[in-house]
Amino acid sequence: MALGMTPYLQFPGTAREAMTFYADVFEGELDLLTYGEGMGDDGEHRDRIMHSSLYVERGAHIMAADLFEGMPGNGLGTIALSASEDTPEENSRIASWWEKFAPKSDITVPLATAPWDPNGLFGQLKDSFGVEWMFLVGPTE
Repeated sequence: MALGMTPYLQFPGTAREAMTFYADVFEGELDLLTYGEGMGDDGEHRDRIMHSSLYVERGAHIMAADLFEGMPGNGLGTIALSASEDTPEENSRIASWWEKFAPKSDITVPLATAPWDPNGLFGQLKDSFGVEWMFLVGPTE
């Protein structure tokens, strides 16, 4: 049996905006649950996201929630994306995700020829929500 792992991001009140953006980039199915809906919170945090799930094709899954003052957690992290197959279609899809992220991101390593593979691409960026993404793309032609 394979072990599946799902990144769970924690945001400082921007989970709805971030996950909506990611759903657009990855063309995935997004479910959102607020603290008001999940816990009956009628205070200032009622509209913040208690739990969200973004399902991307082929089983990829990203989850997120909002943190607020007094909640444990250390915030954002890094997500690494790589092609699980060396097909031009899969790799082109990952390259297109980079193109959707790039205009609103701080590009720390431009997407270019990978130093270890002259047929692959590698790049890193930090999106407008503070999440760092690493892209590994195999041959696209």
